[in-house]
Amino acid sequence: MTNIAIGGANGKMGKNIYGCVKEREDCEVVAGIDIYTEQYADFPIVETPAQLPVKPDVIIDFSNPALLDGLLEYCLSNGTPLVIGSTGYSDAQINKIKSAAHQIPIFFTFNMSLGINLLVELAKKAASVLGDQFDIEIVEKHHNQKIDAPSGTAIMLANAINETLDNSKHYVYDRHSRRQKREKNEIGMHAIRGGTIVGEHDVIFAGHDEVITLSHSAASKAVFAEGAVNAAMFLKDQPAGLYDMSQMV
Repeated sequence: MTNIAIGGANGKMGKNIYGCVKEREDCEVVAGIDIYTEQYADFPIVETPAQLPVKPDVIIDFSNPALLDGLLEYCLSNGTPLVIGSTGYSDAQINKIKSAAHQIPIFFTFNMSLGINLLVELAKKAASVLGDQFDIEIVEKHHNQKIDAPSGTAIMLANAINETLDNSKHYVYDRHSRRQKREKNEIGMHAIRGGTIVGEHDVIFAGHDEVITLSHSAASKAVFAEGAVNAAMFLKDQPAGLYDMSQMV
């Protein structure tokens, strides 16, 4: 039995993770971490990792980038594997995650969905075939409560495509102030926020007289919760290192 603690336990993703875990027989939630400590299930919720009443086998975190330091400090001190599903980290914070992965196993990805990670692989393949013959644009849509833009997933898609093209592209996020034609070496990224959209991503390859669009749409947060729990089960037996969905796809 794998004992899991949930960071951001009272958030929507935290509750989805609990709902996923309680349907399984190979793991259980033993504690939660959240600034809101209202208990809704048979496990305690504390404000900080340092207050955890029991040492979990792995922590799944969907809290807030501002809480990263305390989370890494706890995991490094206790040798606890960490699955990070939050987005909006700064470059400095990402470097901290990478540094910590030299000592503990960390699973870090901008999107826990198996479908999205398949989309990444398909986009890389398309980029390798189409090369510079097609313009590339990425459109992402999320609910009106999402803070960061563009989404971490859009950035993940752009980075994967750009690496396939030898990092020859630069990203353009805002066209309204650019009074010029589109440059050939751009990847355009566009964010839409509205309603309760869980997450939609389109990768558009626009060429001469033809357009290829690769799309993924998430109908509920359950797909991310399922991916996060699978990542936790994978991570708990791994040595120190930085892992992502490429090891599971």
